[in-house]
Amino acid sequence: MILTVTLNTALDITYRVRALRPHASHRVSEVTERPGGKGLNVARVLAALGHEVTVTGFAGGATGRVVQGQLTAAPGVVDALVPVTGATRRTIAVVDELTGDTTQLNEPGPTVTPAEWSAFQEAYEGLLASASAVALCGSLPPGVPVGAYATLVRSAKAAGVPVLLDTAGEALRRGIAARPDLIKPNADELAELTGSHEPLRATQDARRRGARAVVASLGAAGLIAATPEGRWRATPPTRLHGNPTGAGDSAVAGLLSGLVEKLPWPDRLARAVALSAASVVAPVAGEFDHRTYEELLGRVAVTGEVTAA
Repeated sequence: MILTVTLNTALDITYRVRALRPHASHRVSEVTERPGGKGLNVARVLAALGHEVTVTGFAGGATGRVVQGQLTAAPGVVDALVPVTGATRRTIAVVDELTGDTTQLNEPGPTVTPAEWSAFQEAYEGLLASASAVALCGSLPPGVPVGAYATLVRSAKAAGVPVLLDTAGEALRRGIAARPDLIKPNADELAELTGSHEPLRATQDARRRGARAVVASLGAAGLIAATPEGRWRATPPTRLHGNPTGAGDSAVAGLLSGLVEKLPWPDRLARAVALSAASVVAPVAGEFDHRTYEELLGRVAVTGEVTAA
């Protein structure tokens, strides 16, 4: 079982409009709702790849009940969310059909009490006992300690469970010091962490700060990786247009599934890039176009060098 952690779960709402114009009224042509937050998106992609997945984090209020109700109907995903008094947040994505651009609005999330945080840690440690890998994903809701991911990384490592960390800002800075097996920042998050805007130098610096391996997303240009086994760059064969929301989460699912399946790094990176690209043409985050994924998988260019046996 793969475990994904989303401390700041959400109900993702996607609006599609013909053209988005500031200071104007818009007629929405289509509305979709899905359980959201980075770890839940990762979980749905993993389940679509055939993996058993359990999701945990926090859920509360009417929005939380909607999220849990939809998770119950999601094939291959087990709901282990921990209840909180506050209401689960919503995120709003507005897709401009004319340009393909997406505007994102993210609510902050419920305030988590110390007792709720303690209850989550207890539940999390119990779930680690049957996990083959864990992904710690997304922002921290109000009330959760800024060093929360460092605590969760240490718990996973004490249980012998490989851990991937995908967050940003101070939560990433604190979390990386606990030495996660893999971090997956985007280029901006990596530059904020290291102070370097040169991706190769920044990935190497992030490893020195504690991460065993670093895979950085370069958007439509693909991924760059620095690992104990080597350094690689993975590039998609073509640029696809659509909704990029959740593309990074699909990449995380590719990396995590490759880790569990013990694939060589170049194969993990090719899968991550193909899934990421295939999610851009899917209608909502947490999904990918299977045909596009299959077409791209063998065409992703992975270049680099092995630096260790």
